[in-house]
Order: sequence, then structure tokens, then C-alpha cells
Amino acid sequence: MGDKSPKSTQKKSTQKQAKASTADQKKKQVAAAKQSVGKKK
Repeated sequence: MGDKSPKSTQKKSTQKQAKASTADQKKKQVAAAKQSVGKKK
């Protein structure tokens, strides 16, 4: 893509951050679920 304006690069970086945060949230949810299952047993 020839568009290298600050706006387009900013959008890409924010999208990357959003993806990373959602993946991190999923990991935390899985870890929390495992902990709760372990406590029940």
C-alpha cells in the first residue's frame, strides 16, 4: 500500500493492539476457568 500517512499507520497500530488485548483476555478467561474448575474438585 502506497499510503504512508500518519492516520493509516495509526489505524494499523491500534488494530494490532486491539487484537493483542482480545487474545490476552481470552488467555485470562481460560486461566480463570481452569482455576475455578480446580477449586470445585
